[in-house]
Amino acid sequence: MNNMEEKLWNYIDGTCNAEERDAIALLIAQDEIWRNSYQEMLTFNNEITAITPDEPSMAFSYKVMEGIRAHEAIKPLKTTINTYIISGIAVFFVLSILGIVLFGFTGATQTISNGNTVTNIHLPDLSVFTNSTVMNVFLYVDVMLLLFFADVWLRKGRNNTKIKSVQN
Repeated sequence: MNNMEEKLWNYIDGTCNAEERDAIALLIAQDEIWRNSYQEMLTFNNEITAITPDEPSMAFSYKVMEGIRAHEAIKPLKTTINTYIISGIAVFFVLSILGIVLFGFTGATQTISNGNTVTNIHLPDLSVFTNSTVMNVFLYVDVMLLLFFADVWLRKGRNNTKIKSVQN
């Protein structure tokens, strides 16, 4: 924008001081170029101020608000802690500790003196559970459980992907 246009816009907007306003009014009255530019800018300014902004219809506003409400409804409000998972973890650790304690007792021989009699306590031999057949069954059950949980996890992920693609 050149200097003349800036001064004319300041004159039209009323942002110039009294001296500049008088000088620009004199230039508009005396100079044809200033007068034509002023008339064009004044016409443009009047057209711009006469335009009323379009407002969306009520149906559009309603649809937008419903879309926002539906989008917010998809998000979970609060995450909850599954008590079965916590209980399962606790049972695992309790059984692990009991197993370690029993394993320690199997190798130990305890001598208890009761007055003048001495009794040796021998815990049962657990080596029968570590033979190859028992270990093979244990590993087979573990692999089956692993495959089952992997299948559930993968199906859950695939179902979530389908739900997201349907919503979009």
